[in-house]
Amino acid sequence: MARKLDQILVIDVESTCWDGPPPSGETSEIIEIGLCPLDVASLSRSSKHSILVAPKLSSISGFCTELTTLTPDMFAGAGALSDAVRRLKKEFESKDRAWASWGDYDRRQFERCCHTTDVGYPFGPTHLNVKSWFAVTMGLPHEVGLDTACQKIGIEMEGTHHRGDDDAWNIAGVLGQLLQNSRSPLS
Repeated sequence: MARKLDQILVIDVESTCWDGPPPSGETSEIIEIGLCPLDVASLSRSSKHSILVAPKLSSISGFCTELTTLTPDMFAGAGALSDAVRRLKKEFESKDRAWASWGDYDRRQFERCCHTTDVGYPFGPTHLNVKSWFAVTMGLPHEVGLDTACQKIGIEMEGTHHRGDDDAWNIAGVLGQLLQNSRSPLS
C-alpha cells in the first residue's frame, strides 16, 4: 500500500523496438522513463520529466527512432537503468507513492528489465492501470489507445506521441479528469 497519497507518479516507458522480431541476441529494454506527478488534492500536473536510459542489451533501430524520435546519439550521456531507478526512488520517492501507467505494459517491462539487469524494482505495490480504468469508467467494451481516450473526453494531446514525458503528461491529464469526475462535492 502506498504510504504517501499526495501525488500519483504517472509513468510511461519507451523501449527498444523493431519492425518485427528483435535481432539475434537483442532484447527489448527501457530507454526512456517519462514521468508526470499528478497532485492528488488539486489534480494538477506541474512538471514532466524524461529520464533517458542507455541501452545495454539492444540497439536503437531505425523503426524505434521513427516511432519515438529517440536517436542513438541522444544517449551519449545517459545513465544505466540502475541510475534511473536510483533517481526515481530518491527524487520522486517512488517506493512510497502510488504510480500509474496506460495499460500494464510499463509495469511488466519494469519488472522484466529490473530482473534481467539485477536492479531493484523502483515502485511500491500500488499501481493504477489507467487504460483499464478508463474503459470501465466510460462503459466501453474494450480498452482504447491514449489518443482515442483523449478524444473521447475532449483533451487535446500535447507533445509527441510515443515520447515518455509527453505521454506521461497526457496520461496524467486523462487520470486527472477521471478522478475529477469521480469526486462529488462534500455536503
